[in-house]
Amino acid sequence: MPPQFVDHYSQYGTNHRGPHDGREADGISIHSHEEYPPRGPPSNYGSSSNSSAGHFQRGWSPAPPPGAYNPLYAAASNVLGMGPPPAPGPLGPSGPPPSAPPSLHSPVYSVDNNSIADGRASLSASQSSYAGSYRASPYEHGANSHVSQETMSLHSLENREIEPRPQYNRAGTSASVTPSTHKSKAVDLTSAPPYTKEYIDQYRQRIKADPDPEAHFLYAKYLIDAAKKIRANGKDQRAAKKYSEVLIVESIKVIRRLATQGEAYDEAQFFLANCYGTGALGLQVDHERAYHLYLQAAKQNHAPASYRVAVCNEIGAGTKREAGRAAAFYRKAASLGDTPAMYKLGMILLRGSLGEQRNPREAISWLKRAAEQADEENPHALHELGLLHEVPNSPLVQYDPIYAKNLFTQAAQLGYTQSQYKLGQCYEYGTLSCPVDPKRSIAWYTKAAEKGDAEAELALSGWYLTGSEGILKQSDSEAYLWARRAANKGLSKAEYAVGYYAEVGIGIKQDIEFAKRWYMRAAAQDNKRAMARLTDMKRAGTKRANVARPTRQEAKDECVIC
Repeated sequence: MPPQFVDHYSQYGTNHRGPHDGREADGISIHSHEEYPPRGPPSNYGSSSNSSAGHFQRGWSPAPPPGAYNPLYAAASNVLGMGPPPAPGPLGPSGPPPSAPPSLHSPVYSVDNNSIADGRASLSASQSSYAGSYRASPYEHGANSHVSQETMSLHSLENREIEPRPQYNRAGTSASVTPSTHKSKAVDLTSAPPYTKEYIDQYRQRIKADPDPEAHFLYAKYLIDAAKKIRANGKDQRAAKKYSEVLIVESIKVIRRLATQGEAYDEAQFFLANCYGTGALGLQVDHERAYHLYLQAAKQNHAPASYRVAVCNEIGAGTKREAGRAAAFYRKAASLGDTPAMYKLGMILLRGSLGEQRNPREAISWLKRAAEQADEENPHALHELGLLHEVPNSPLVQYDPIYAKNLFTQAAQLGYTQSQYKLGQCYEYGTLSCPVDPKRSIAWYTKAAEKGDAEAELALSGWYLTGSEGILKQSDSEAYLWARRAANKGLSKAEYAVGYYAEVGIGIKQDIEFAKRWYMRAAAQDNKRAMARLTDMKRAGTKRANVARPTRQEAKDECVIC
């Protein structure tokens, strides 16, 4: 079963992007980095970068005589780490000039702004640690891409640092003139921005002259992260707490101004809405304000905000329930490229929910689009497509067990617990072209169980009940504990299993009354086996209490827990 979207609105403070677990913030951008260079906290770039660029813009001059001082080479050597001046050669002044190093706003130097929270330079907008469900800046490429432009650019930069550049075509060049990228960087992208009062004051003064709302939004997020760092690392906790509160107040003031000014900034509206939805940054929870801000951002075609408006209308958070309006905003968000909206719209059309007519063909199209953008936060479409392709003689899609297994594997590798449990079943029973492989089955069950999946916990209980020679040692205590974990989550099969373990004495001291309580809990959920066991126990009276412990195979056959 797909996740319910009530979970989304109830988890404003997580990443909005995940339809199941609420983790967030990757929107679809229509602008490239080249059009809108990202901005970040001010930094003392120094004059060396500018001076080097200025030298390269001049005309190419012939090399000086050997040993003569050349100010151009000296400057280049200091700034770019170049070698000594080359000796004159046959080409003389006609040789090609060296290319200038990338400019500061080149994509090579663009990085993701998770940096403010995790200790890297912030030159483009993304999530703050306080941001809750916040999508990437509209000045970025679509964050749903598997590999962003920034990542590709940084990889290319790293490759250039590792692979030497071809020598220039100059006769007589005895030393490499390849610029050293380590020395040519005007800003150290690997270091975190300082979180000191002096730097904050400097940043505050420099941002006043910047008219770009994105720059002010980044400044506000920096203040939030600075408050967190200062409060966590301050030696004088009382003073640190007081100063951090001042910074939070200032950040909220900046964000509120951006969200309510004449030309409101949609990112600030979305961020502030999340704060009102969760009570973050000390704000009082106000779902109506949150909904209003989401709606204002959605009017500016903010994809994640459109998705949130849809969720609010579906569940009645901050507004009345309107199924038709919810479906319309899901469609809008999906059309704007929002991955969870694509998945949700696909499921709506597949099932005909929210008053929409069933349209399997369009539904599968949206699910495929969502699957193409799948990531750790949005693996759900992969799993749903896998469920469709595993059905023989399906009128919707072609039956393809191998393709279904591949889809489940992709989702499982992205951490989706339902797919991990599914693969555990496939390798346990040999379905979907998978061989029977206890080792892989236990491994996938374990991955899902460690994340709290009740079905996987119960499946592990079954493996511990019987053991697997050479792979998993049989353990009654582990069998009982894993079953109890699943039973505590309300899984009726697990409740029956705990009752059976208590009745027989597997992993726990034999206790008939304790067993009856668990059987009754399972029976309350219409578990037929629990109902039958209670009936048998009532007829037998106390005779069952003295029953001998069954063999391992009898216990497995009796307690169907997988």
